[in-house]
Amino acid sequence: MTSRTERILIIDADEKARADLSRYLEARGFYVSGSTSVASAKTLFDDNAPDVIFADLPPESIKDLASRLEEADVFSPIVCCSTSEASADVVSALRAGAADFVLKPCNNDKGALDDVIEKLFDRVRVNRLNQLYRQELEEANRDLRNGIAELRADQRAGRKVQLRMLPDHVQDVAGLKVDHLIKPSLYLSGDFLDYFQISPNQVLVYIADVSGHGASSAFVTVLLKNLTNRLQRNLRRHSSDDILYPDRFLERINSELLDTGLGKHVTVFVGIISIAERTLTYAVGAHFPMPILSFEGGEAAFLEGSGLPVGLFETPTWEVYEIPLDKPFRLTLFSDGILEVIPAKSLDEKERTLLELVSGGRHTIASLSEALNLDEITELPDDIAIVSVTDAIMDSVNRSSK
Repeated sequence: MTSRTERILIIDADEKARADLSRYLEARGFYVSGSTSVASAKTLFDDNAPDVIFADLPPESIKDLASRLEEADVFSPIVCCSTSEASADVVSALRAGAADFVLKPCNNDKGALDDVIEKLFDRVRVNRLNQLYRQELEEANRDLRNGIAELRADQRAGRKVQLRMLPDHVQDVAGLKVDHLIKPSLYLSGDFLDYFQISPNQVLVYIADVSGHGASSAFVTVLLKNLTNRLQRNLRRHSSDDILYPDRFLERINSELLDTGLGKHVTVFVGIISIAERTLTYAVGAHFPMPILSFEGGEAAFLEGSGLPVGLFETPTWEVYEIPLDKPFRLTLFSDGILEVIPAKSLDEKERTLLELVSGGRHTIASLSEALNLDEITELPDDIAIVSVTDAIMDSVNRSSK
């Protein structure tokens, strides 16, 4: 008979009955051990727990044995062996926890015994598979939890890096008061912004919204920061003046993005404010909504302009726009996430609401955040970025009027 790996335990005080059944089962290729009682069957709860138990025990002992097996996470079916043919005894044994019932001597009816064994080992194989699947699932869940914890740690670290890349809040840049807000929908933001002085007379401000969300989009914001730093160094070294021209600035971003092969594109608004000439020169890389410009004593309005997204085409061109700043002004830039939190049905209504908020005096970061309840929203549908640029003349007028 081919050797098998299944283990069978026989619990029977009758030594002859135990020996007869053991010889038959060993001849069938099973590993067999015997015990006179449950107490002496030490293999029940160790690493070599039996796959099936044949036991000549009363119902109360079978119930106790089944309970102990369950507590030890041992899934060994019990076969009650008895000389009684009474149906009440059969029912009592099955109710106590026995999986099957055979008459002693068990090996008298070998066909019936083989059927019982085959049926039980089918059940054993299913239990083993279920136990294996459960262990694999627990290991997968543990790995998943560890992976999520590691991912969150990485995202928190990435978030710290992003925050360090942002400019300081409420800066005085060449006579302009500039502030910003970024609220990511996830740990990492696909929105980015920056503002800095590029010459004694010029201030550059831009806002960018990277396609998609998560780490890959956040990586592009690192690229943007690195590029602007390099362009500023190039200007100081007199090796390149691309940063002085909004269209060439977009061309450099476009080239860098295509070189990465990430398949990411960016919408960008970049503006250069000339303090002495009182002009705003800008280019638009499909950015939406357009910034809102307001003058002292006048209504606010969206800037005009359009252009291709950045990072999609090999040789795009962008138009350069110029508008005079002949009065004290405020310029407010937004990413499109701001429109997601405005409770209006149509896009036109959302834009109109945003314009009304700024026209009505909600032109600072704090007042806009309060008006739109940004601090109260725990889960944003999209990243939100805002940049506020206030002419120092207008700011001084406002302070003196208070």
